[in-house]
Amino acid sequence: MPQVRLEVATEVPAENAAEIVVIAAHPSLQHSRVARRLLHELARGAGVRSGRIDVRDLYALYPDYFIDVAAEQAALQAARLLVWLQPILWYSMPPLLKLWLDEVFAFGWAYGPGGTALRGKDWWLVASTGGPEASYHPAGYNRYFFDAFLPPYEQTARLTGMRWLPPLVLHGAHRADEAALDEHARVFAERLGSWPAWPELAELEPEAGCDVPADARPALATG
Repeated sequence: MPQVRLEVATEVPAENAAEIVVIAAHPSLQHSRVARRLLHELARGAGVRSGRIDVRDLYALYPDYFIDVAAEQAALQAARLLVWLQPILWYSMPPLLKLWLDEVFAFGWAYGPGGTALRGKDWWLVASTGGPEASYHPAGYNRYFFDAFLPPYEQTARLTGMRWLPPLVLHGAHRADEAALDEHARVFAERLGSWPAWPELAELEPEAGCDVPADARPALATG
């Protein structure tokens, strides 16, 4: 597969803001079969070229882990759909993505008093696992169905007032054959291109968010 190269920018002029923002986070993209295939699919599609889709490869943007919070918040502010493209690492997210979440989804911006910047948006998790689907079972070595590891994601969406969409997950990424990868990439591109005209969205209610009191966080010291 050819090397995937997507232009990334740290400043997002309001007039050029994308409707869909893809937050791609893979710490070893050069070795990834799934993430590289999906990013390649995005690069050759019309969404990126037209400006409808903004792909933000976190490990390319922030190799030093110093995140431009203002730029990331600006990218999300005008978007209607947030896509997280990530491998599942230790039943959770890659380290840079967790740091990005900690810093970008700030109290008073993403949640809490005045924190309504993400309210009303959709959030779609696109993930891959190394273990096969059968391993995510009470009889498998991961002991739980895969959905048991998703509550932190779902509650993050709820806390920030985003509507949680059914995730797209490819299990057994290390051993998936080319046909399975092609089909996964096809579904990914088709779903992304047809959003928000997904039939199942008609049954999903908007998320109102959670009320977090102002005193949930200590006041910042002054002087």
